[in-house]
Amino acid sequence: MKRNIYILLGAVLLVGIALAQNAGDGIAAVFKQEEPMPTETGPRAGLLAPAFSLTAMDGETYSVGGAKDKATFVSFWASWCEPCKQEAPELNRMAAKYKDKLDMYGVNVTSYDKLKDAKAFVDEYQLTFPIPLDEKGTVYAQYNGVAFPTNVLIDSRGVIQEIVLGILPEKELERKIKKLIAN
Repeated sequence: MKRNIYILLGAVLLVGIALAQNAGDGIAAVFKQEEPMPTETGPRAGLLAPAFSLTAMDGETYSVGGAKDKATFVSFWASWCEPCKQEAPELNRMAAKYKDKLDMYGVNVTSYDKLKDAKAFVDEYQLTFPIPLDEKGTVYAQYNGVAFPTNVLIDSRGVIQEIVLGILPEKELERKIKKLIAN
């Protein structure tokens, strides 16, 4: 009888070890339920990102919203915005570094800017990611924009993970991007 108990305990221990080794984030991952997909759309973390399509400076139309192969980073900006000028080189580096895992869009809110100034900004900072033009400010309004820059981090499921008003130190920005693409 004692021998059967030892055999049973040994089997349970071996199963536990096997689960722990194959669970990625540990044994808790085996029992962790996946977060349900939100059904509501809105401009805040945890909701589906409001969908939009805008024509960019390169003449292409870019769309945001819904599930995609990559995470998405949307930065709403204007050429006269001093923090936007500070952030532009960092965004360029992040767009290049994570191009295989992240779609970055620099949405110029042209209703608060001048197109010629926006083009000069893009040339000065040699931005390499798409620059969609929100000529009427409707997309910025959809996202309840109140400050420049406003950065929206959207996971590959199309769910907003975070909205950041203003700029972050480069290391903090990269940490947030890494977390976003890891999901």
